[in-house]
Amino acid sequence: MTVLLEPAAWDDDEVRRLTTAQQAELRARYGGDGEPGTPPSAADVSVVLVARDPDGTAVGCGALRALGDGAAEVKRMYVAPEARGRGVSKLVLAGLEAAARERGWTTLRLETGPRQPEAIALYEGAGYRPIPAFGAYVDAPDAGCSLYYERDLGPA
Repeated sequence: MTVLLEPAAWDDDEVRRLTTAQQAELRARYGGDGEPGTPPSAADVSVVLVARDPDGTAVGCGALRALGDGAAEVKRMYVAPEARGRGVSKLVLAGLEAAARERGWTTLRLETGPRQPEAIALYEGAGYRPIPAFGAYVDAPDAGCSLYYERDLGPA
């Protein structure tokens, strides 16, 4: 089954549905109500991509937030449970990397957690390497509970 990737707005209803589900799943895994760093918003997210099944059902999403100095942060990567195992996360991540290159961003960074082995495998398999906390995560009270990754996308 072919999945299509398309741009969307941060406040799109389908994006909200997916990001709300992502946050609920993470809270269940980690037993908490918050998240490290600064939550993304329509004001600071530059790219949002939605993966759709051929019937138009949104099954995955991801976003990018500019960090400055040619870098951006991957935010809200999520694939609905019923669509997992079909390569949707790889498609979304590749789309975000292409969008970053189009904007001249040469570095992508992200935060994930130790209870997300599938995310860790995705990022490491795509060439992301562990780094120390960055940006708003450096001073976050729970920053030590997260894992941070970076990938150099090459010259702009």
